Amino acid sequence: MTYVVTESCIRCKYMDCVEVCPVDCFYEGENMLVIDPEVCIDCGVCQPECPIDAILPDTEPGMEKWVEVNARYAALWPNITQKKAPPQDADAWVSVPNKYPDHFSSEGGGEG
Repeated sequence: MTYVVTESCIRCKYMDCVEVCPVDCFYEGENMLVIDPEVCIDCGVCQPECPIDAILPDTEPGMEKWVEVNARYAALWPNITQKKAPPQDADAWVSVPNKYPDHFSSEGGGEG
């Protein structure tokens, strides 16, 4: 088992999870984070830290797509080990539907 970051993170990118990860398995895209499944040790300490429940175990139904997204972009985006401020409009994006098809950015790095 590994943990994955899901669609809820897009445009929110709260980074509470980054600080608690003992193996630095988070990678930063322009508007979301991902977890490297090859580095994740399945400890689960990141999951309760996410204020919008964007981190789930890969054993949950429907997570296959997110395992692929996390693995693909963890190989491309820079590693992040310290919490940064979320985007200024993060709270406005929490309940927006269809964020992946409509708002996902494959660019690495960060907005802020």
